[in-house]
Amino acid sequence: MGKQIFIGLVGFGTIGSGLVKLLQDNVDLIERRLGARLVIKKIVDLDITTPRKVSVSKDLLTTDIADILEDPEISIVVELMGGYENAKTFILNAMHRKKHVVTANKALLATYGNELFTVADKEQINVGFEASVGGTIPIIKTLKESLVANNIISIFGIMNGTSNYILTKMTDENLPFDQVLKEAQILGFAEADPTFDIEGIDTAHKLALTLSLSYGKRVKMEDIYMEGISGISLQDIEFAKELGYKIKLLAIALQKRDAIEARIHPTMIPFDHILSTVGGNYNAFHFIGDASGSVFLYGQGAGMMPTASSVVCDLVDIARDMMKNIVRRVPLRSIPEDKIDDINLLPMEEIVTSYYFRFSAYDRPGVLSKIAGILGNNSISIAAVIQKGRKEVGLVPVVMTTHPSKERNVRKALKEIDKLDVVGDKTILFRIEDERLK
Repeated sequence: MGKQIFIGLVGFGTIGSGLVKLLQDNVDLIERRLGARLVIKKIVDLDITTPRKVSVSKDLLTTDIADILEDPEISIVVELMGGYENAKTFILNAMHRKKHVVTANKALLATYGNELFTVADKEQINVGFEASVGGTIPIIKTLKESLVANNIISIFGIMNGTSNYILTKMTDENLPFDQVLKEAQILGFAEADPTFDIEGIDTAHKLALTLSLSYGKRVKMEDIYMEGISGISLQDIEFAKELGYKIKLLAIALQKRDAIEARIHPTMIPFDHILSTVGGNYNAFHFIGDASGSVFLYGQGAGMMPTASSVVCDLVDIARDMMKNIVRRVPLRSIPEDKIDDINLLPMEEIVTSYYFRFSAYDRPGVLSKIAGILGNNSISIAAVIQKGRKEVGLVPVVMTTHPSKERNVRKALKEIDKLDVVGDKTILFRIEDERLK
């Protein structure tokens, strides 16, 4: 047998099982391409008795993480346990022992990445995290290598498969949010507690990492503006269709002169844009570089084998460097760590985009003029109006879209409008992106 590179795996759940299966099924293919054999020497998990979808020797299994950390033959560790503190402690301990690290833990990196990357730089070890953003889609490698010559002008991403699945079913089958969420949980697309997915937190983890790589900056996830999809109604989906839009949960980043605009929220996008065609639990990323122009990446954003594929990509990259006695040929975050500084994010109140409003108004004379007057006084120009049939009693929906307007002005105007005696409920707002997607 030729050269072997020994790996320690922490976390033998769905993704860990997929990694073991992939290394077993494609062992000869990977060895031929790498020039060495990747060998899992130890697998650590709290539960080593429950049967998995892949068979391994009992000698590989242990509940003691020291069996990996203290084994000098293990040169790369793979962290797939998830969570924060235990994963962070393990990775730091591995780094201090000069072991290279591969992780799919986007939440950990988005929260503690600045600390972990600093330690990795000091210890001169590699950290692979391709699987942390976009599952099998090569986002990390694309930003660090393929687009290295580009200023990234804009990023538009569907980064959460659960939310995209829910919105696709609501749009295509006219099903309410609660019903589709329950279905997604039954199918395994949504967790029992879906908060991270439907409230945009998972997307924020991924956008934070994407921003850091795109602009070579330190990013605090909590500084990114975030809204989820739990408040989206079928009524607004139908109005969006009438106006020529679909609603998607988008992660958006736009390069400004001295700042980056970064936000996550449900967004209306035109039917004819390629992001509108991304359905089900798929992810997609649309980058525009100043030299590359438009770049579109699409694929499975999660799942056992797609994520395992990205983990092996990192393992092979690190192993190739090891075989040539190279450490981090490609910087961890696209530029050397000593050149990284803090990102300057544009305050949400300063963004300018187009808007969709749905007012719940009493059917009385002068309603439209009152609403339009307040919008006009706040420098908001109306692009289109939809008013449904009259009712003798009760509230009727009045829908307006705007030309590009400043968020601060919109918030001020809606606060005034919602106090009018002709308005019965809080105004519903969605942001529209069309021109900047072209």
